[in-house]
Amino acid sequence: MRALITNDDGIDSPGLLALARVAIEAGMDVVVAAPAHEHSGASASIIATQGAAVTAAGGKGTVRSERRALPGLDADAYAVHAAPALITLLALHGSFGGAPDVVLSGINRGANVGGAIMHSGTVGAALTAGQGGVRSLAVSLHVGLAEDGEQHWATAAALSARALARLVGEPAGTVLNLNVPNVADATGLELVEAPLARFGIVQTTLTEVAGDEVRLSIREHSAADAPGSDMERLASGFATITVVQTIAERRA
Repeated sequence: MRALITNDDGIDSPGLLALARVAIEAGMDVVVAAPAHEHSGASASIIATQGAAVTAAGGKGTVRSERRALPGLDADAYAVHAAPALITLLALHGSFGGAPDVVLSGINRGANVGGAIMHSGTVGAALTAGQGGVRSLAVSLHVGLAEDGEQHWATAAALSARALARLVGEPAGTVLNLNVPNVADATGLELVEAPLARFGIVQTTLTEVAGDEVRLSIREHSAADAPGSDMERLASGFATITVVQTIAERRA
């Protein structure tokens, strides 16, 4: 099977490298294509960047990419000047050496849980793949809001391998969202299926309007407010997995 590895943290992210190694160890033919620069919060946006300019994919511009050699990784890799969903869309059309059978997005620095996943570039790439009929997995490591502290990518990689084994047996177009606690040892770490919380761990709110400026702030939610959800299970020390549905109309 051919696997596209992408993310929203950018081509130099250690989580991207860890996820690529998971796919290689699973015997997959791997290509890495990730944003040249961070695109966190890009959702399923299909924008390309040309220097300081931003253009829609439907415009007359081109999407620029550069070959990269990633440390310790024997796979083709591209730094792409585009959002992760657009990179995925390009890959589905064979832009990086053949269409993928699976798309793996991450490993994101920070959890993606609840309804807030609609804003995530990590999940946006996976949803784009699912909409194209390709199995996909979004992976995030719950490092919290602090900037310091060790990030245990190996733990997230171990749980990603378990989720990948499940993914390949799922129907075409299945999208899985995996969140992993930031703990040093994956041994004994339980992977549970959990529904999305109504909201996410954090929520952006408006705090002040001053002339032509709007000031925003981040408000944290308590996991206890969403019992049984992916947010609450993750806060309780479980790795969580959720089957996420792509765009569909409401049925009567």
